[in-house]
Amino acid sequence: MPFLPITKQEMEERGWDRPDFVLVTGDAYVDHPTFGPAIISRLLEAYGYRVAILAQPDWKNDRDFTRFGCPELGFLVTAGNIDSMVAHYTAARRKRSDDAYSPGGKAGKRPDRAAIVYTKILKKLYPDTPVILGGLEASLRRFAHYDYWDDAIRPSILLDSGADLLTYGMGEKQTLEIAQRLREGEPVCLLRDIRGTCYAVPVKEYRPGPAVECPSYDQVCASKREYAVSCRKEQEEQDAVRGRRVIQRHGDKILVQNPPMQPLNTKELDEVYELPYERTYHPSYEAEGGVPAIEEVEFSITHNRGCFGACNFCSIAFHQGRAVTVRSKDSVLREAEMLTRNPHFKGYIHDVGGPTANFRLPSCTKQAKEGLCKGKKCLAPKPCPALQADHSEYLEILREMRKIPKIKRVFIRSGIRFDYLLQDSDDSFFKELVKYHISGQLKVAPEHCSANVLDCMGKPHFETYLKFRKRFYELTKSIGKEQYLVPYLMSSHPGSTLKDAVELALFLKKEKLRPEQVQDFYPTPGTISTCMFYTGLDPYTMKEIYVPRSDREKGMQRALLQYFDPKNQAKVIAALKAAGREDLIGNGPECLVRPMPGNAYHGKESAGGKGRPGWKKSAPKTKDRKKGNGKRNR
Repeated sequence: MPFLPITKQEMEERGWDRPDFVLVTGDAYVDHPTFGPAIISRLLEAYGYRVAILAQPDWKNDRDFTRFGCPELGFLVTAGNIDSMVAHYTAARRKRSDDAYSPGGKAGKRPDRAAIVYTKILKKLYPDTPVILGGLEASLRRFAHYDYWDDAIRPSILLDSGADLLTYGMGEKQTLEIAQRLREGEPVCLLRDIRGTCYAVPVKEYRPGPAVECPSYDQVCASKREYAVSCRKEQEEQDAVRGRRVIQRHGDKILVQNPPMQPLNTKELDEVYELPYERTYHPSYEAEGGVPAIEEVEFSITHNRGCFGACNFCSIAFHQGRAVTVRSKDSVLREAEMLTRNPHFKGYIHDVGGPTANFRLPSCTKQAKEGLCKGKKCLAPKPCPALQADHSEYLEILREMRKIPKIKRVFIRSGIRFDYLLQDSDDSFFKELVKYHISGQLKVAPEHCSANVLDCMGKPHFETYLKFRKRFYELTKSIGKEQYLVPYLMSSHPGSTLKDAVELALFLKKEKLRPEQVQDFYPTPGTISTCMFYTGLDPYTMKEIYVPRSDREKGMQRALLQYFDPKNQAKVIAALKAAGREDLIGNGPECLVRPMPGNAYHGKESAGGKGRPGWKKSAPKTKDRKKGNGKRNR
């Protein structure tokens, strides 16, 4: 199928006088099922709606927003695949120089807070036309929320923008219902009973009924404790089986979140992923170098949705939900076979995954009737006894995919939950993962080694990773390959003290691991960890949590995880002194860092020379050690 129209001329060539919907997005137009706007637009098209795409309109004037005129049914607005503030700024709040979702990777093609900016322009130009917000930015900001970039509480994005309705979650079912009812002539102000949506009404018009009430916008602005209470209530109701209506007062209006929409079942997921996507970016971007975001996903396959791992720093549970749903094996294999017909295909499937690659089953059998447990995690700090861990169907898919002509290798690059993998009594998947599906390195996410920090993250304790690592290298050795684990690590997460960071640095030194990159904790909207960062409280226990806040301390924690880099020497020394670990400053084999050149250092005797006094002069300059260490950089 051709791309949907992005210009008035393309619309008229289809014989349309105007579209039913104009989908406005902060991303470049990429017609691929890993891009939310592509899924929604193709799904509407499949149900007979005329959809035009307004990608990255110039918000500095109104001209682009009038390109297609007034649509018959309404505007659909999304900031794009990720939050526009995350797209623009690093965890240190520095402006990014690139944007993978824009032509040529160039930044500056969308405004900050894109969903709000686009909606306000549309409501000014077309005040009587429905505007429906969707996508990740809208979904995660649907309640009053802490905004890291303002360092303040912002109201629900629905009220901030002036949109008529907000869809949260993946959005397919609710968008189709909204479209059908608008086509039947129902006013958007009456669409107040659709699951997976939020609306706002004046207090005097609100009809009381069964609902969970969160502390109001004014209350969460005034009290961090009330904010933590609100965050917990919001999270607890995000289950499609047992989730209830949630309300939150904003001044003279009430925000109403209807219960979550049921996730797509296998048949529905198959239909969505087999819509006639072009599976690439619009050709109008070719002259600018294309859209970089397609590179990682063009030959990757999504087989599941949802994640019952529900790490506290991850937004997936609040957006997609914890319930895992999957495509059928036949659908996944059909997509793999289709990819082999792409003229750019080189024989390699880059990924067969999703939020967590190795989830193909609900975490337990009772979910269908009772939903996922409230206030509990399926895997952390220890796996639930009711957990069903089985990789057999996933393994079948991979085995059959490897047999498809023209496919040379099938890799798994999205996250593997190693704690879940270890729960499977049959290690056939583990063996074949190591033998067939790794390109020299397997990226896994232990995140930290401190039990206290891992508890705050909602991750399993470090012993689980060590057990996984031991078995991984046993299997690697048994097949005669040289393969390595690449652990993802996070610095400055709530709960992490300098002493915890030192503990992690010592582990890295012991294991001869030298991470090239370390991810600072990034307080993005809608996560439990962001609530912890802002309030200093665990919203489930209301106990206080230490939070590294200053740029100085966050810089020291990050530097400790790259203690070996000469550029970090001063920060590492400052961190060790602040942590009371000056014994790790010196020239002995147990030390993390040498003293600064020219500075006298009277530390403990180094283990390298018994009875030898601490250094009083800087050590002679030597060549820097190589960055590679065999385990991390191969």
